[in-house]
Amino acid sequence: MIRKGVFLLQALILYIFTLPVAIMPLGLARMIGAMIGTVVFLLWRSRRKIAIENVKRAVSKGYLPNSTNPVLVVKQTFQNLGRSLVEIIKVYHGRGEEVLKNINIEGIEHIKKAQQKNKGILFITGHCGNWELLALTASYRVVPLRVVARRINNPYINALVERVRKSYGNSIIYKHGAIKQILSTLRENKAVGILIDQSVVPSEGILIDFLGSPAWSTKAPVLIAKKTGVPVLPVFIQRNGKGHTIKIYPEIEGLQNGPQENNLVSAVSVLHSYIEKYIIENPSEWLWIHRRWKKR
Repeated sequence: MIRKGVFLLQALILYIFTLPVAIMPLGLARMIGAMIGTVVFLLWRSRRKIAIENVKRAVSKGYLPNSTNPVLVVKQTFQNLGRSLVEIIKVYHGRGEEVLKNINIEGIEHIKKAQQKNKGILFITGHCGNWELLALTASYRVVPLRVVARRINNPYINALVERVRKSYGNSIIYKHGAIKQILSTLRENKAVGILIDQSVVPSEGILIDFLGSPAWSTKAPVLIAKKTGVPVLPVFIQRNGKGHTIKIYPEIEGLQNGPQENNLVSAVSVLHSYIEKYIIENPSEWLWIHRRWKKR
């Protein structure tokens, strides 16, 4: 009973503190979001250190120019996270019209082509740009989508997230038992979205080169493609002036080839090459604060 009371109090505090951001003009909200990101950059020393080391690693491997300033990239990353946070706050408070209307979508024709196979669609992306906004917008304007995510510990906040997502045609597949739900969704000829760019335990992944260094990476999308024949489409969102652009890529061909280990490594590497390309083009919009190479 006490635990429920604590969770309810947390949810009320969150609502009260985020409401002023939700009702202020979008430009001002983004400015405040960037300021919040700067403050977090200055105070969260442990994650700042991890992020700077990760950027330096990418520079040393030749994936980012030698002229790259790792501290500046990481500071801008935190600022981008702050802007993304206030955008999502507006959407979750029902005041996200201006955010949503300034999103351009490219590549819808690739979805229409994939739908002709009647095997569902598996979208892959990473923690790039405002990935939460990507999921909501794709469901709202393109195709209803189920995304794989962790359950929020606070049940009241989790219920709010579920309700808002469903209002945009978006729903969640929770990670516990996710594979069974993913396969079931695909059998119904529906779409699933997966974030693939975080480190996994060796038993759940395969070791590939990511930004020039060995990293344990999920093999689930490739195994699912081999099992079901589902078309796999990369999709990303990036900031574009005062709005965003969502880019949908064509289906990745050849993922259904044999189960040999070398083919699996090659296929997983191909999926991650799209994330590498995004990072190279938009270095401050990827989640550098994650310990991507921690289990080498």
